[in-house]
Amino acid sequence: MKLYIKYMVSTRCKIAVKDELKKLGLHFIMVDLGVIEIMETITNEKRLLLKQGLQHSGLELMDDKKAILIEQIKNTIVQLIHHSEEVLKINFSNYLAEKLELNYTFKSK
Repeated sequence: MKLYIKYMVSTRCKIAVKDELKKLGLHFIMVDLGVIEIMETITNEKRLLLKQGLQHSGLELMDDKKAILIEQIKNTIVQLIHHSEEVLKINFSNYLAEKLELNYTFKSK
């Protein structure tokens, strides 16, 4: 199950998220900027506890699909600028479309 987290922009944020997941007994497959994947289906109670725990670290669990897409675009840009040695040799719109596996027309709306 994938969950999306707002304001998750650093390694410190990843550590905070991992700590919250461990507190709740949730097992993660992957923790990346703005997105986590957990093995279990999360109950409403645990989702609320995770949301509250993340808020203490300045993070926000997201549910709105539009907000999730916007955050994914922002995190892709942060990743490119701060965490990559890759030189952008293609159109930025094409880069985002490739990284997010969505067509540009959909993202631009």
